Amino acid sequence: MCNHCVIETVKQTMLSRRSLFRGMAAASATMAATGVAAPVRAAPATGEVVDLTHTYDASFPTFDGTPGIQYEWAVEFAGNGYQLHKLTIFEHTGTHIDAPLHFSADGAGVDEIEPEKLVAPLAIIDITDRAKEDANATVEAADVEAWISANGEIPKGAVVALRSGWASKVKEPAFRNDGEGKFAFPGFGKSATDLLATLDVAAIGVDSLSLDPGNSADFAVHTSWLPAGRYGIECLNNLEDLPVKGATIIVGAPKHRGGTGGPARVLALV
Repeated sequence: MCNHCVIETVKQTMLSRRSLFRGMAAASATMAATGVAAPVRAAPATGEVVDLTHTYDASFPTFDGTPGIQYEWAVEFAGNGYQLHKLTIFEHTGTHIDAPLHFSADGAGVDEIEPEKLVAPLAIIDITDRAKEDANATVEAADVEAWISANGEIPKGAVVALRSGWASKVKEPAFRNDGEGKFAFPGFGKSATDLLATLDVAAIGVDSLSLDPGNSADFAVHTSWLPAGRYGIECLNNLEDLPVKGATIIVGAPKHRGGTGGPARVLALV
């Protein structure tokens, strides 16, 4: 294809995308004018896609130390002309979803999470400086209130993520443990999640190993947030590449029946 043709194709593609976004905005305005409520979504401003997912293999840190994924060749290319792996996977490893069923006897499985809760506005609460001083730092209600004061209301149906800088430690023992071998990583405090629940937030996410901090003795966030019908995302990556408001998160949750969660591909549109 000639250079001129390539340039014209790219121009037409960009124009089509701009028309789509203008159309979405016009549709929202029309619904507002007619009294029909438009769904709350943060439309991407530039179309940049940020991958919030860690690359996942048997070396990825896990809560119990057991490798979260194992590969076995089921068919090899030599002699077959195609290849595929047989995978053995633990649900709660890698960048993954915690479904309500994870901490309840009869909560919703990961396959039952409503699709509209998997594409949502993303709000990021940054505690990076605090986490440098305290490995078990937490987001508390005061942090949520400060975010609202600085950025406006958190949209209903949003995903609220904790940004602590912990993802950069993923290849180090410090991602999981302190110098004494004890769990040590940032998480949410229950005061924050209790407040977020009143704001109709769909999910919370962390860039660390668990929704609760490493030194938690009772998993207070897991045992209150998940049974209430909400979900969580653990081990997010690249939150540092996003603004604290304005991005849209796309959560590629698995859909195996009755799953308590599972590895997910999570993306953000900025």
